[in-house]
Amino acid sequence: MYPTPPPAPHRDFISVTLSLGQSYDGSKSWRRRSCWRKWKQLSRLQRNAILFLLTLLLLCGLVSYISVADQWRAVNGRSAEERKMRPADPPVLPAPQKADANPENFPGVLPQKPKRHFRRRPPNLQIRAPGKDSEDRRQDDTQRRDEAVGDARREENTQRTVVSWRGAVIEPQPGTELPSRKAEAPHKPSSQAPRIQNQAASPNERQRAVIDAFRHAWAGYRKFAWGHDELKPVSRSFSEWFGLGLTLIDALDTMWILGLRKEFEEARKWVSKKLRFQKDVDVNLFESTIRILGGLLSAYHLSGDDLFLKKAEDFGNRLMPAFQTPSKIPYSDVNIGTGAAHPPRWTSDSTVAEVTSIQLEFRELSRLTGSRKFQEAAEEVTRRVHSLSGKKDGLVPMFINTHSGLFTHMGVFTLGARADSYYEYLLKQWIQGGKKETQLVEDYLEAIEGIKRHLLRRSEPRKLTFVGELAHGRFSAKMDHLVCFLPGTLALGAHHGLPADHMELARALMDTCYQMNRQMETGLSPEIVHFNLYPQSDQKDVQVKPADRHNLLRPETVESLFYLYRLTGDPKYQDWGWQILQSFNAYARVPSGGYSSISNVQDPLNPQPRDKMESFFLGETLKYLYLLFSDDPDLLSLDAYVFNTEAHPLPIWVPPRGA
Repeated sequence: MYPTPPPAPHRDFISVTLSLGQSYDGSKSWRRRSCWRKWKQLSRLQRNAILFLLTLLLLCGLVSYISVADQWRAVNGRSAEERKMRPADPPVLPAPQKADANPENFPGVLPQKPKRHFRRRPPNLQIRAPGKDSEDRRQDDTQRRDEAVGDARREENTQRTVVSWRGAVIEPQPGTELPSRKAEAPHKPSSQAPRIQNQAASPNERQRAVIDAFRHAWAGYRKFAWGHDELKPVSRSFSEWFGLGLTLIDALDTMWILGLRKEFEEARKWVSKKLRFQKDVDVNLFESTIRILGGLLSAYHLSGDDLFLKKAEDFGNRLMPAFQTPSKIPYSDVNIGTGAAHPPRWTSDSTVAEVTSIQLEFRELSRLTGSRKFQEAAEEVTRRVHSLSGKKDGLVPMFINTHSGLFTHMGVFTLGARADSYYEYLLKQWIQGGKKETQLVEDYLEAIEGIKRHLLRRSEPRKLTFVGELAHGRFSAKMDHLVCFLPGTLALGAHHGLPADHMELARALMDTCYQMNRQMETGLSPEIVHFNLYPQSDQKDVQVKPADRHNLLRPETVESLFYLYRLTGDPKYQDWGWQILQSFNAYARVPSGGYSSISNVQDPLNPQPRDKMESFFLGETLKYLYLLFSDDPDLLSLDAYVFNTEAHPLPIWVPPRGA
């Protein structure tokens, strides 16, 4: 048999059809037949590859469309939200007037265009949360808004590494860019804040010198530390503590009061665009409350801009976990990103001043937001401290345990670091609340008597009255510069009806605080002094140890000078403040911008700059100097405002109209 022949090989072929007498005429039917023929001529693999690529392109196009649509919706949503958030009413304080001081040449006195003067009236405040006013109040607000708009139009036509008792240091991190020179458009404020009804008077010569000092300090911060906590003016860099723009927030209300509109608007833009509290960082409850929360609340009240109140409420909520302790005495530190709160690493204690000097701010936050949790948490601390044993005639120890809620380190009493503002806030809470909380003023009055009985002495040879310290029954003639808050506090209490001898003591202590500056070769007070108690012909009243002779640009002396001048009218207090400002310019001013703490107030030839400008120099020291030099007793009237311990003015509560 023959084998089966192999199958014939498979042959691919292409047929070509020639059409005689016909030619391509460009018709659509011809093109469709031609494309379809070419598609059928492709292999299955080629057709699948083409289909895959087309499908991939379709999917990519669909994803891109969705992404672009989301972006447009986000932009439109933000625009709508901004329109809703934009305040609609005129400012509570008048819009700041542009100051003409030269920022580089002290004193920089230049002629000013005259501003119109109006009569000031106390602000119209309400104890209840805003937004629940009567129809009459809304009509009054509308009328005032119209009048303010008219005034504004007429005006437009006529003019075309730190160590402090409260601080901690975090190494600076680079990368924050300088601000844009284009200021954001002014924002109209809300009607929810108290109102002062007049234009600010033109600054006088001494006030213009303060404006010059502020501008010089601000120029250094803006150039070398913008958006960071504090300026290091000598090295032209910055340091971080909380990483929240501490100096900028602390200075907001100062800029408004000084009339620095451009600087205020630029800072406001940073707060709006850059200030974010959702970050993993520990903050000190006390320091962040008095500087950041207090600064935002004050900026809201003076400008009426709702942005600052919204930021304040956000920040206040993030501080609340600090109060979650077994004793209700808050921890010293809280992480504003995670909500984890804790005492310092070395102890379970908080300082008495820290836990009792947050009440003004938390109470005001509750009044504005209508949420009582802030006020209740802060006032619970006050009630518990009030009932504790371990006091000595109203004087309190420096430390309190967050677990037991009891005083620790008993028998040590001071009005300096770690206890000072406890006494200040007893009085100021009483004033803030309309003088109705008798427990507060009773504790304050008892403490003042305890000071007189246990801590008050006179030095030799000039018989200067000073406040020392008591440790287990042993008196020390040591007095911190921080204690120089006391003359102003005593004078404020006397102004609000407390015993007249408080004013006499305030005057005597004010003389002492002035001498603490005057007897130094630079004219600036050291951080701590010791007083001579024994008559010796070759000894001054004020003595300084080498470790204590630094000056941190602190405000306490000029703070009390402001109160004493405002309440007595004695011009010597203005003259003393002027001397201190000149000393700051002579020994602390850094040519490239900013002011630096100094290490040796006794060496005018080499004061040894410490390369640090504390935020309170702008937030407190320069603000109090500007107010001290004002001859207008109604500029932030002491019958309408109470200053927190960081010099941020908050309104005194008065009953609503018709109540």
